[in-house]
Amino acid sequence: MIHRRHLLGAALAPLLTPSSPSFAAPALPEASGPYALPNTWVHPLPDPVSGRRYEVWIDLPPGASAPGTTTGNGTAATAAKAQSALRPAVFVTDAPYAFPLVRALRNRVGQRGQNLADFVLVGLAGPADESAVDMRSRDYTPTDPLTKPNRPANRYGAPRYGGGDAYLKYIAEVVVPAVSERYHLDPDRRVILGHSYGALFASQVLFSRPALFSHYILGSPSLWFDEREMFKREAAYAQRHQDLAAHVFQYVGAYEAVAPGPRFNKENDLVADALRFQAALRKRRYRSLRVDSHVLAGEDHLTVAPAGATLGLLWALPGRGPYEA
Repeated sequence: MIHRRHLLGAALAPLLTPSSPSFAAPALPEASGPYALPNTWVHPLPDPVSGRRYEVWIDLPPGASAPGTTTGNGTAATAAKAQSALRPAVFVTDAPYAFPLVRALRNRVGQRGQNLADFVLVGLAGPADESAVDMRSRDYTPTDPLTKPNRPANRYGAPRYGGGDAYLKYIAEVVVPAVSERYHLDPDRRVILGHSYGALFASQVLFSRPALFSHYILGSPSLWFDEREMFKREAAYAQRHQDLAAHVFQYVGAYEAVAPGPRFNKENDLVADALRFQAALRKRRYRSLRVDSHVLAGEDHLTVAPAGATLGLLWALPGRGPYEA
């Protein structure tokens, strides 16, 4: 005998079970090309010394006009007036990753200056035909550990290291002047943001040409590099100088300490190094130095950048509104 539940299930089955579509799915049209971020430009800017074909990527805030263009009302006079005002800027290392990330943070968190000052974003990009890993290992590092005996093979696998001084000369004497002139950048609100090796490079700038940037955002800095070379440079700077006119912000993930567990570091304790670096700077009692560090819970070396960069940008270039200090 057929139970009423069986009859009801048979009657409802066509309604509850997805049926095959009665029409064919539309064909996806051919792609028209790579997506380009609006209001961005790529400037080839090779290094005249090495000949390497570096690029700088520029992104202007929404509504801003590029130099040489007119504004929305079509008048060149209004455009010239707008361009005469100096703009804050954020220079980012590791441009393929950091440029779209920081651009999105500025547009989303900033809300056209409400929470973050509207800044010009400058991506420091390597040559298009070169490995980004090889470029950053060479250009962001202060020394070459490959020349030393008994180096840990698992730490230094790139072909070259120690090009930081040459790259800094290129940034200071070519990139910053050229971009600042073209895009009317404010030297008192010129920020560099780097992560890992990029932060190691930014710390090298701090002790070599501190006036090049007003604010330094160091994300998970690789201060362990080459037997903590950067601590030696900090000590050398202190012996020669009585002041350090800079604002320094560090962020690091809590999982970047050495401890048992799958997300903790196995060798390099970036948390301890960052806190030691802050203590060393504060010990100098530089009159013009401001230094601040944050250990972000629940974050590791790969996940900490978005949250850390957001905090650093709010610290360096506050806008108006609920996030203003």
